Amino acid sequence: MDGIVNFFKPKGMTSHDAVYYFRRLYKTRKVGHTGTLDPMATGVLPICIGKATRVSEYLLNVGKEYIGELTLGSETDTQDKEGKIINYSNKEISEEDIKRVFNDFKGSKKQIPPMFSAKKIDGKKLYELAREGIIIERKANDINISELKILDIIDNKRVLFYAKVSKGTYIRTLCNDLGLALGTYGHMSYLLRVGVGTFKLSDSYGMETLNQFSKEDKLLALLPMDKALDHLKEIKMDAKDYKHLTNGLKLRVSSYEDIIDNEPVRVYSGDEFIGIGKLIDENNTRFIKMDKVLIRW
Repeated sequence: MDGIVNFFKPKGMTSHDAVYYFRRLYKTRKVGHTGTLDPMATGVLPICIGKATRVSEYLLNVGKEYIGELTLGSETDTQDKEGKIINYSNKEISEEDIKRVFNDFKGSKKQIPPMFSAKKIDGKKLYELAREGIIIERKANDINISELKILDIIDNKRVLFYAKVSKGTYIRTLCNDLGLALGTYGHMSYLLRVGVGTFKLSDSYGMETLNQFSKEDKLLALLPMDKALDHLKEIKMDAKDYKHLTNGLKLRVSSYEDIIDNEPVRVYSGDEFIGIGKLIDENNTRFIKMDKVLIRW
């Protein structure tokens, strides 16, 4: 069984808990997730089964979509509602200011990862250091917030919003930074991930549904690897090239000017998806070379 399940992660479950659950569900050790989702958050968490674990790295870079809630007036050590309040303010914030600041946060930004995160520095997860009371300097990451839309403002204290963001963006930190930009404090009080690339909330499977699935249903729930990777460009080679490509040989190509060298691409031999490859240039001649062959032997 090879493919990717669009899993609806419930509140309280860690991403690692989800991996253990799918190992039992599909009776295989070859299971991996495509990027952590906070235990307090719910929503889309693609789970890779079998050979699909080898393509999880290509799903880490896709954009993610969220519906979140910012609560103004207090800051917590974890930047979400489950943390300890460390700063508080009674400052009244106008709806106009909230709309202005939200608009200012769109586009390319710098963001410092929170201490309570799974990001590793020198081999140790930041949240492990934070639990020991250790705060270290963190380098700001380049992020992009392509969409940031206010859905509702409640009593000028709670802001429900939609965000579409790049890899490495922490919504908790976004809430914290929005609060500071408004001259007060803020923390994330709710988070629902509604999209990871082509995986959408409306197509996800919850535990209650999965637990009732037959063996056949479980197979049907597996999205083929190439469909999950349709954010990557594709290269189609002749069916006769199958053996050469799957054996790791490089083959000459004469088109695909829109694909840059070393860019990951989906490779097909005839109509069959065979894996991930890249174009390379040698003496002004372009070749296709496989990086990962994902066929059944």
